Amino acid sequence: MKLMLTFRGLLLLVFLTACSGLFPMPPPTSTLESATETPSLTTVWFPPTDTPTTFPTPTILPTSDQLPGLGDLLFFDSFNQPDLWNISESTWASASITRNRLILSISGQGPVSIASLRSQPSMGDFYAEAEASLSLCGSKDQFGMLYRAAPGENYYRFTVRCDGQARLERRLSGSSSPLLDWQPSSDAPIAAPAELKLGIWAVGSEMRFFLNDHLQFTVRDPVLHSGTFGFFAAAGGSSPITVSFSTLKVFSVHYSSPTPTPTPSRTPTPSRTPTP
Repeated sequence: MKLMLTFRGLLLLVFLTACSGLFPMPPPTSTLESATETPSLTTVWFPPTDTPTTFPTPTILPTSDQLPGLGDLLFFDSFNQPDLWNISESTWASASITRNRLILSISGQGPVSIASLRSQPSMGDFYAEAEASLSLCGSKDQFGMLYRAAPGENYYRFTVRCDGQARLERRLSGSSSPLLDWQPSSDAPIAAPAELKLGIWAVGSEMRFFLNDHLQFTVRDPVLHSGTFGFFAAAGGSSPITVSFSTLKVFSVHYSSPTPTPTPSRTPTPSRTPTP
């Protein structure tokens, strides 16, 4: 009896095993939820940039256009002849020639000015240039070149101030007036020490002014026609000023300013008068 029960049990086990192959178990479901993936950032290889603001490019004229009609060197002054210049000395100001330089110095309280004029030649049309060297110069101090200087304190004065500005003055019978007031210039010195090249082109009433070979401005004035050259320094405050000038060169200029062509006016054709 026990053998029969054992045999039936084995048969049941074999049957169940065979049935389990017919109905496979479903795969186990994972109870872990997949994490939400963070979207990756897109790399911008060429990011947009602000459009730069464009500024007009200044037109630089060729030297031949800035100095038209420039001719031969008329004379060169190396400041080795003191008798050609006005030399003076006082307690507060002095004008002297030393080592091929005209030295203008002011040590007193401003306003004080000093000038030195060359006795010859007298010229009307020319291009003149000279080197200026600043040893001491405050923001209110001035220096520059005189030209067309005539007796009676009459002359033009190309003035540079030690705060980066320049202007043109005309002096008549000792009274000064600006023909062009202070203009800022990147070539004008801000303080001393400094080196600077002054240049003046003058033909008739047209005059052009240069600093370090750069055109600064053009002025027209028909009052003074000819005269000699000179240099000046002026103290505007309590600080001293010392400036020296060297290598004065004067060239001839052969140039005629173009005269505007008049626009022809149209002459109206007379109309016929009807016969009565």
